[in-house]
Amino acid sequence: MKIYDISMEISGKMPVYKNKAEKKPLLKRTRTMKQGSNESKISLDMHTGTHADAYYHMLSKGKKINQISLDKFIGNCVVLDLTKIKDKITVKDLKNKTIKKSDIVLLKTLKKPIKKFNKNFTYLEKTGASFLSSKKIRSVGIDALGIERAQPKHETHKILFKKNILIIEGLDLSKIKPGRYFFIGMPLKIKDGDASPIRAVLVRF
Repeated sequence: MKIYDISMEISGKMPVYKNKAEKKPLLKRTRTMKQGSNESKISLDMHTGTHADAYYHMLSKGKKINQISLDKFIGNCVVLDLTKIKDKITVKDLKNKTIKKSDIVLLKTLKKPIKKFNKNFTYLEKTGASFLSSKKIRSVGIDALGIERAQPKHETHKILFKKNILIIEGLDLSKIKPGRYFFIGMPLKIKDGDASPIRAVLVRF
C-alpha cells in the first residue's frame, strides 16, 4: 500500500485565495516547556488551504459540513491531468475522460505546488461542472485555491452543490500521476460549518 499526502501545509506564509490577509493562518504558542508543555492555538479561515466546501457555502438551505455524509469524503478516485489547460476546464476537456459513477474526481491543473496566488488560475467552468454532475460523481477536487473564477453568480459551485456533489479545493497534486486511487479526506465535525480543513491523502493498493 502506498499513501500520497496531497494536502497543503498550514503556516503563516502559505498562499491564500486572492492574497487576502484575513485568510492567512495565525499560529500562536500559548505555553512552552518552561511552563511544563508546548501548547499552541490556531486561527484559520475554514476556506484556507486544503478544505472541503459544504453546500451551505453557496446554498442558504444547503447542508452544513457536520450534516454531510462522510461517504462524500472517502472512496474510489480518479486523477485527471489537465495541466495543458491554461484558462478554464469545459465539457470539451472532460467528455473523453474515463469517469465512473460515484467517483471522486480530482482535477490536476498544476505541475508544481502553489507558492503564491495566481489570479488567472485554471478553473472549472459551468459546462464542465454540468458534465461532471451528469456523471453522478461523489465529489470533485482541484489543486487551485478555488474551483471557480470570475463567476459572480457562482454557477460552478451551485451546479455541483444542487446535485449533492462535494467540492474540495487547495489540493497538492503536483507529484501525483493521473490514474485511479482511493481518496480519504475527512472534515472536522464543525457545527453549522460552511467548510472544513481536511487532511487529504490518496492510497494505491
